[in-house]
Amino acid sequence: MRLHSFVLSLLLLAATAAAEDAAPPIPLFNGKDLSGWTHCLKGGAAMADTWQVVDGVLQCSGEPSGYIRTTEKHRDYKLTVEWRWPGKGGNNGVLVHVQEPDAVWPKSLEAQGQDGNAGDIWVIGGADFREHQGVLGRRVKKQEASSEKPLGEWNTYTIIAKGDTLRLYVNGVLQNVATQCTVTEGYIALQSEGRAIEYRRVELLPLDLDPAPTPTP
Repeated sequence: MRLHSFVLSLLLLAATAAAEDAAPPIPLFNGKDLSGWTHCLKGGAAMADTWQVVDGVLQCSGEPSGYIRTTEKHRDYKLTVEWRWPGKGGNNGVLVHVQEPDAVWPKSLEAQGQDGNAGDIWVIGGADFREHQGVLGRRVKKQEASSEKPLGEWNTYTIIAKGDTLRLYVNGVLQNVATQCTVTEGYIALQSEGRAIEYRRVELLPLDLDPAPTPTP
């Protein structure tokens, strides 16, 4: 049954590659400042208290907890995020399909970025998906062994959201699939969650594709 899901993923990747040939991705982070982003941090802290852009790298101190998010909503896309831990590993994540109101934490689906667990999916604030139903807790573990690089090296998260399906790739390895997601569009957010983390590439490729068939696990 996993073979079926794998084949469908290959078909979606082929279609995504065709879309990439047709149009360049949209940089959500411009490498200079946080234009196009807003924030929500505990205690009402200012964005600059936690987030800084230095030499083209977006640096997050990890304190206080919260996030920055896009000011525009998105759906049906390929999202590419490059991140690394400049010191010790810690907890973090990319939130997709973020719903209002802003809160710590908002209704969304989390592509987990915690050191060693990148590829897990967490449900937040009532968002849900089929593979999570019947699972104790809010976490659906990644399918494969960790494909993260050693601390200090850059990792690439590829998150493909199409219709009600979400696919997570960590450094090119398919780690998780969520189908029948109850949220299918919204803001995109980067968490601040207790440990310094850095980003250097956050870009989005809109997908104008026929809906991919829902895989059967």
